[in-house]
Amino acid sequence: MRRINLILIYVIFVAAVVGYAQNIQLPMKKDSVKFAIIGDNGTGDKAEYQIADKLQAAHDKYPFTFVVMMGDNLYGGEAPQDFDKKFEKPYKALLDAGVKFYATLGNHDDPARQISYEKFNMGGKHYYTFKPKEDVRFFSLDSNYMDKKQLDWFEGELKASGSAWKIAYFHHPIYSSGEKHGSNLELRNAIEPVMVKYGVDVVLTGHEHFYEHIKPQQGINYFIVGSSGQLREGNIAKTELTAKGFDQDNTFMLAEIAGDEMFFQVISRSGKTADSGSIKRAERTSKVTR
Repeated sequence: MRRINLILIYVIFVAAVVGYAQNIQLPMKKDSVKFAIIGDNGTGDKAEYQIADKLQAAHDKYPFTFVVMMGDNLYGGEAPQDFDKKFEKPYKALLDAGVKFYATLGNHDDPARQISYEKFNMGGKHYYTFKPKEDVRFFSLDSNYMDKKQLDWFEGELKASGSAWKIAYFHHPIYSSGEKHGSNLELRNAIEPVMVKYGVDVVLTGHEHFYEHIKPQQGINYFIVGSSGQLREGNIAKTELTAKGFDQDNTFMLAEIAGDEMFFQVISRSGKTADSGSIKRAERTSKVTR
């Protein structure tokens, strides 16, 4: 009898964990733009594979069509077997399902090997743009080398985009409460003026090995998603920047754009929802609802 009770308790526990891990809080509206965000993931270690499993479980209920990667896509070696171990194997189920990955370059990445890697969809370029749907455009920047050529390209693309939603993503955060790195002021001075001028709505970054949603800065919402493989536990300092932070476990982020609203949910390796809410594009003050 005791053994049966123990088995029942175990079954209930497993069911609860699995159900909790797959609890999707996004509205899943028809014709919305559904995507996921990972960052600093390419370790090839246990944590990356566990996050990849949770990402696949989320996809089973929330069929996002693409994933944007915040850089540090592969740590260490970048031989063909490294691309296999640190990317193709952990995300095999998603790749097989036709989910596209759009990478940006981190400080641990080798551009010569990554920009032409077909499954990163960078098109042989250090920086590029893509439009998954009318009125939504993403801009991937190389924050390792923000020179005038790239800035001019970025301004030109923003000016000509005509998209209601403009989302920029790159590796190094220009606003951060991280004790290890913190805000990259030089990069902020270079790119913030043009993002404000042309109405960028959301900026996604990595580098810091935690999750942080920054309070809106000049009408722009900033998210750091840098713990999809690495984790710097307890590294978020107490600052006035943080709207919500989580540095206790590895995470990934789900997002959905429907009309003038973007919904988001951050899920940890254990299945916990670390953050969720929505922002409205039309309000340039970027009001956040949780």
